[in-house]
Amino acid sequence: MTDTTLDLGPQTRVIARLAEGVREEHMAGPTPCPDYTVRGMLGHVLGLTVAFRDAARKDLGGTTDTAPDAAAVPELGPGWREELPKILDELAEAWRDPRAWTGMTRAGGVDLPGAVAAAVATDELVIHGWDLARATGQDYTPDPAALQTSHDFLLAAANDPSRGGGIFGPVFTVPDGAPLLDRAVGLSGRNPDWRREH
Repeated sequence: MTDTTLDLGPQTRVIARLAEGVREEHMAGPTPCPDYTVRGMLGHVLGLTVAFRDAARKDLGGTTDTAPDAAAVPELGPGWREELPKILDELAEAWRDPRAWTGMTRAGGVDLPGAVAAAVATDELVIHGWDLARATGQDYTPDPAALQTSHDFLLAAANDPSRGGGIFGPVFTVPDGAPLLDRAVGLSGRNPDWRREH
């Protein structure tokens, strides 16, 4: 996927700021991902952060073997506001080790090269960051390098006939010349114009 390493720290800090802005009245509300409420999306983000942290460390086991669809609505523990920023920092730190990008690892029960796992992790952080921002009415400016990685990963997946046109569902077509974030969101199968109801 890439021969160079990407610092995930700027994007994990964006996610941490978004999570800090989530209020209790948001928790039961919808997100652009129809399977998740805001609470469920936060649980999903917490779980994938742990999984990709451990994938970077090559610490393979229960956290890296569980398929993402194993639990329809992930549980979010009472201490999530303290736990999530800590694990996001650990994720970024784990991927700063060049060894994380080499050899094979596992995430979501799938064996894959370290660099591909990093691209998947980056994409998850970028797209689910957008999900959270839209669902809670917050501004969203992803890290530019992370956004480019996410877009390139999603474009490659959409162009891979073995994936059936996209990894998150059918691609949502956006106008030519749309901002890069809108193009990435569309490639993820989401409508960039999605807004929460007030």
